[in-house]
Amino acid sequence: MFLIIRKREPLRQSPSRKSKSTSQTIYQISIYSSRAVLNRLLTMEEKSSSKTQGKAIRCKAAVCRKPGEALVIEEIMVAPPMPGEVRVRIICTSLCHSDITFWKMKDPPAIFPTIFGHEAVGVVESVGEDVDEVSEGDVVIPTFMSVCGECADCISKKSNLCSKYPFKICPWMPRYETSRFTDLKGQVLYHFIFVSSFSEYTVVDVCNVTKIDPAVPPNRACLLSCGISTGFGAAWKTAEVEKGSTVAIFGLGSIGLAVAEGARLCGAARIIGVDINPNKFEFGKKFGVTDFVNAANCGSKSVSQVINEMSGGGADYCFECVGLASLVHEAYACCRLG
Repeated sequence: MFLIIRKREPLRQSPSRKSKSTSQTIYQISIYSSRAVLNRLLTMEEKSSSKTQGKAIRCKAAVCRKPGEALVIEEIMVAPPMPGEVRVRIICTSLCHSDITFWKMKDPPAIFPTIFGHEAVGVVESVGEDVDEVSEGDVVIPTFMSVCGECADCISKKSNLCSKYPFKICPWMPRYETSRFTDLKGQVLYHFIFVSSFSEYTVVDVCNVTKIDPAVPPNRACLLSCGISTGFGAAWKTAEVEKGSTVAIFGLGSIGLAVAEGARLCGAARIIGVDINPNKFEFGKKFGVTDFVNAANCGSKSVSQVINEMSGGGADYCFECVGLASLVHEAYACCRLG
């Protein structure tokens, strides 16, 4: 079964309803039961590529012009890819909390008007010169972390932080520091962390796309761009959780649940989830969480004390998935000595 999401234009929110704008539906969801439908879409993309290659494409995008204001569906122009770049037709995109964080941000590095979005999957519409890693019609996921495959850090098994095209909060394309987006008046629209997936078409550097199997459902594949790979990779690749170990996870959001799934597949015997929402425990069980600590109901004890007691000296691996300094301290305090 395949789920395809197509953008549709929402009603513009009045100023009095701005607080509800982040939940505004801007996608029309259609579920297809046949792989043939997805193949048909890919065939259509191949045919349209021959007409649009090397030309600017007029399409729709969700544009944010001021911090905290509702995103508005506008028609924009997407320039063709330059050497080393790829233009992608977005099939499915999801919302990450990082999008919301920067949407609210009034000071640099936030910059407006911009096109948010960085968790997505799409089909390559055209490629620039010197691009042979992907070709028209390939299904890809864009990633905000670059992989040039040549620098010492990309070659190393100990790092995935490319030093040739390092990650930074930048409104431009990484190679040329220019934008591929303009509105119909010619005003530049800024990129968001090298992806900008809230657009029917986007341009990304070839170092920021990964080719995937088109059999992966789009509504699953888009999550691999950020949250799922971050959490799953932390347990499986970075920490290399060992079979039979005890794992503590602070925060059972999408990243925390991805950590749990990674730890489960690595064979962890006990996975302790920490959150202030008790409803997340039942949901967390589906991803391997075996125990739950409600951080709001620990009484006079700290969370780390509770975990140290219930695990007999601390967890073998601790993951902080919220982004709070106080939780980093608690996670460190409940790591088993040695």
